[in-house]
Amino acid sequence: MNSEINSRPGWGVFWMVVTGLLFVIVTALVKTIGPRLPAAETAFLRYGLGLVLLIPVIPAMRRARLTPRLWSIFGIRGAVHTVGVAMWFFAMAHIPIADVTAMNYLAPIYVTIGAALFLGERLALRRMIAVLIGLLGAVIILRPGMREIGPGHLAMLLTAISFGASYLLAKLATDEVSPAVVVTMLSVTVTIGLAPFAALNWVTPTMMELVTLFVVAVLATAAHYTMMLAFRAAPLAVTQPVTFLQLVWAVLVGALVFGEAVDPYVVLGGLVIVGSVSFITWREAVLKRRAITPNSTATKV
Repeated sequence: MNSEINSRPGWGVFWMVVTGLLFVIVTALVKTIGPRLPAAETAFLRYGLGLVLLIPVIPAMRRARLTPRLWSIFGIRGAVHTVGVAMWFFAMAHIPIADVTAMNYLAPIYVTIGAALFLGERLALRRMIAVLIGLLGAVIILRPGMREIGPGHLAMLLTAISFGASYLLAKLATDEVSPAVVVTMLSVTVTIGLAPFAALNWVTPTMMELVTLFVVAVLATAAHYTMMLAFRAAPLAVTQPVTFLQLVWAVLVGALVFGEAVDPYVVLGGLVIVGSVSFITWREAVLKRRAITPNSTATKV
C-alpha cells in the first residue's frame, strides 16, 4: 500500500492544488456575505444546509457502534469545533482573506503541541524548534505593537487552537469508527451547537445568502474529498508545502476582488508557518512514525 501511495506524488500535488483552490473560493464566498448576518448564524446555515450532503452516509451511521466513550469524544469535539467555526466566520467578516488563511496554518502547530501534552507524543528538540519557528510566523503576521490587533485576529487565534483540538479528537475517534462517521458526527454536533447561538440574534437571510451558503457547503465538502484523494496519492511530506499556494491565491483574490491591500508580512509569516509544519511532517516521514501532524488544509471548515 505504501509503495502505491508514494508512486503517485504528481497526483497528490494536483489534488492538493485543487483542494486549495476550492477552499479559497469557499473563503471568498463567505467574504461576500459580509457582517450583515451574525457569525454564529452564518456558520449554522453553512452546516445546517450541508447536512443534506450527508444522506449517502446514513447506512454507515446505522452500522456504526458508538460506545459511551465515542459519544463523549464526539460531544467534546462538536463543542470545540463549534467555537472554532463561529470564530472563523467572525474573522472572515472583519479581517482580510490573506490574514485568515495565513493564521489558519497555525492549527497544525497547535496539534503538535497538543499531541505532546495529551497523547504522549515525544517533542524532540528539532520539532520543538520547528514549533517555535511556526509561532514566530504568527508574531510576524500580527506584529504586536506595530499594528492594531483587532477582534478578527484574536478570533483567528482561537479558531486555530479550536481546530487543532478538534483534529486531535478526530484522531482518537478514527481509531474506532470510519472517517465517514467521524465527519457526519462533526456536522451534526456543530449544527446543534450553533443553533442556540444563531437563534439568539437571528437575522432573516436573503435567498442569495442561502444559496451562497449552500454552495459554500458543497464546495467545502468537495474540498475535503479532493484532500482525501491527495492523501491517498502521496504522503503528507509531499503535499504539505503545496498548501502555501492557497495563501498566494488568497492574497490575489483579496486584492483583485475585495480591494484588500497586500501585506508582505502576512505572506512572510504564512511562509514561515508552512515551512515549520512541512519540516515537522518531513521529520515524521523520515522517522517513519505514526503521523500526527495534519496537512494545513485538514483543519478547515
